[in-house]
Amino acid sequence: MSFASDSPLPPIALLYQDAHLAVVDKPAGLMVHDSGLARGEEVFLADLLRAQLDRPIFLIHRLDRATSGCLLVALDRDTASVLGQGFMSREVEKDYLAVCRGWPEAEFTIHHALDGGPGKPEKKPAMTGFVRLASGELDVPSGGFETSRYALLRARPHTGRFRQIRRHLKHAFHPLIGDTSHGEGRHNRAFRMRGVHRMLLHARRLAFLHPHTGARIEALAPLDAQFMRALDLFGWDHDAR
Repeated sequence: MSFASDSPLPPIALLYQDAHLAVVDKPAGLMVHDSGLARGEEVFLADLLRAQLDRPIFLIHRLDRATSGCLLVALDRDTASVLGQGFMSREVEKDYLAVCRGWPEAEFTIHHALDGGPGKPEKKPAMTGFVRLASGELDVPSGGFETSRYALLRARPHTGRFRQIRRHLKHAFHPLIGDTSHGEGRHNRAFRMRGVHRMLLHARRLAFLHPHTGARIEALAPLDAQFMRALDLFGWDHDAR
């Protein structure tokens, strides 16, 4: 999925906004900002949001192009500085929904060091906690069996490494469905044949203390039609979190 520069785009959905910050709902397939990974892309969420709000924005964190959901931005430099410190000190809760291959344990944590991506070979500690929310099977032959197993996970990264959830699931032999870089092609194709044409990773929930008021802010990003279609293949709850 990609976004064309000559096509009208709907406004970026705002999950929370005040004078200092906003939590937005990033669509799957839209890059957050221009970078070496853009590969010819011309449309970026940062530019769209800047025009939509008619004011400067400061990205506090990133989401992969194929990932949807909660993204936090500051609307002034002072707020950006405080929120950035909050992310560095792990004071912000980030929960993701992911559909993976196989049936992992009910609850597990992956400790596996990761590099920083292209051009950043140094490996640093990385940890992600997972909870299995649901499990199911599809009639996809695999390994001599007539069906294949899949699971819906809640993932909570405790560090913020490059593609951390995706790479940790690959490391655990439970690859993310729809992930063309770290997943398994035959299972990705099986979902595409059933009408699911996106990577199944969604930043479902973001919670933090407001840097100026101390109030607890919690944002919940709705699932898009493609993600709900994937859940419907198994009869899983759309309200999972």
